[in-house]
Amino acid sequence: METVKIKKTAFNAIHHILGGKMIDFAGYEMPLQYKGVNHEHEIIRNGVGVFDVSHMGEISIQGKGALPLIQKITSNDASKLIPGKVQYSCMPNDIGGIVDDLLVYMIGQEDYLLVVNASNIQKDLNWILSNNSFGAEITNISDSISLLAVQGPKALQVLQKLTDINLKDLEYYTFTISEFAHIPNVLLSATGYTGAGGFEIYIENRYAAHLWEAIFEAGKEENIEPVGLAARDTLRLEMGFCLYGNDIDDFTSPLEAGLGWITKFTKDFVHSGFLKIQKEKGVAKKLVGFEIEDKGIPRHGYEIWNTNQEVIGVVTSGTMSPTLKKAIGMGYVSTEYANIGDEIFINIRNKPVKAFIARTPFIKQ
Repeated sequence: METVKIKKTAFNAIHHILGGKMIDFAGYEMPLQYKGVNHEHEIIRNGVGVFDVSHMGEISIQGKGALPLIQKITSNDASKLIPGKVQYSCMPNDIGGIVDDLLVYMIGQEDYLLVVNASNIQKDLNWILSNNSFGAEITNISDSISLLAVQGPKALQVLQKLTDINLKDLEYYTFTISEFAHIPNVLLSATGYTGAGGFEIYIENRYAAHLWEAIFEAGKEENIEPVGLAARDTLRLEMGFCLYGNDIDDFTSPLEAGLGWITKFTKDFVHSGFLKIQKEKGVAKKLVGFEIEDKGIPRHGYEIWNTNQEVIGVVTSGTMSPTLKKAIGMGYVSTEYANIGDEIFINIRNKPVKAFIARTPFIKQ
């Protein structure tokens, strides 16, 4: 039996030197945490921290067929993009579910970059290739790119020391390509998945160590720290952001997941007819946020009950919120139970634990 070799990012040695607790995540050896999830969570909410997210996938799509292909495979309207803009989108499949959620960068005319989830790189690539009837040039550049997410309210003042670009002018979901920390052709993007503000920095692997050292030197006064994937999960959940494989997958539609805002019926895309009918008829289940009123932490796969202890749904994500100091989660419930304030119960170890449907994001940044 062939063993699958675990991949390592260009920052792997640094994580080990810094004492990161390493785990296998989506086929990569990644840091789960360094000093602890609650500490690292607070670093991002109140200061500045750095995530290695080099495991994410990058797929280049170029040529005259690039935009028509992207319009076919994604739910959002990429024709609205201009160079320097980023768009959150998803790729619907042909059974009403989601192949992946992703970012679409417009680098230039006939030149786009798709940033996809690590666990889906090959699946996404196969899906894109199978739909390429437009002659677009598709290149998987994932293994040659390193990516750091510098997040938190102090991220701007740290990174401003390393560039002549006025980062205040870089609006949310925009990017620029220029020299950064004396590294050429850096893609600097005002994006992230924490809700705390910050930037994502794409570079060639050979500059990884230099970039890390430059950022941490620049951030000394702001007490910058490395942050692991555990805190990334608690941060995104406080914001009500979906995690592929938990909250969305091949069998959940973007409309059920509350992603109607990136599902544009002004164009035709894969299975758009089905989703249009689903929108007109209404969905049978919805992804909702909830807060636990009693003791207990909800976990992926736990049943959600109504007041008669009948199963009405399932938990997709759950945690103890470091900011709110209470347990929160997301899950799919039958639409009739999806109203804000509705009382529900989470089946935690065969015990009904009281909760209620809550608005997301759970916190306001």
